Amino acid sequence: MASEAFENAFAVLGRDFANAGRVSTAIKDTLKGLGIHAPIVRRVAIASYEAEMNLVMYASRGKMRLTVSSEAITIDVDDEGPGIEDVSLAMQEGYSTATPEMREMGFGAGMGLPNIRKNADEFVITSEVGRGTRLHIRVNLLA
Repeated sequence: MASEAFENAFAVLGRDFANAGRVSTAIKDTLKGLGIHAPIVRRVAIASYEAEMNLVMYASRGKMRLTVSSEAITIDVDDEGPGIEDVSLAMQEGYSTATPEMREMGFGAGMGLPNIRKNADEFVITSEVGRGTRLHIRVNLLA
């Protein structure tokens, strides 16, 4: 892979369940096209899907920015949403604030943020109630 970074940004609309998953699919396809090894693509695909679904479920809108360098793949997510009151609680497996409607669609198992953490080499989450949430997800390409 070339030493210059590849970047792309994607807009995500909240409550747009009809298009949910399109951004993470585009990220996965991009990484495959760049020749990234399948196990890395899988980890990034899982993390980006979980991040995208959180945007769709909870934010009014957000942006996901993909950066691929020779060292790592990063996804930075910024949303305009309600924010997370207790980030440490939200990071616990099984904790969910999904509505009954979301649960009927098969979402809200409380595994989104924990799955991101499991698939990232670096994961930073910051959130401000009433303003939104920011995620920084990094998957290293080099051991």
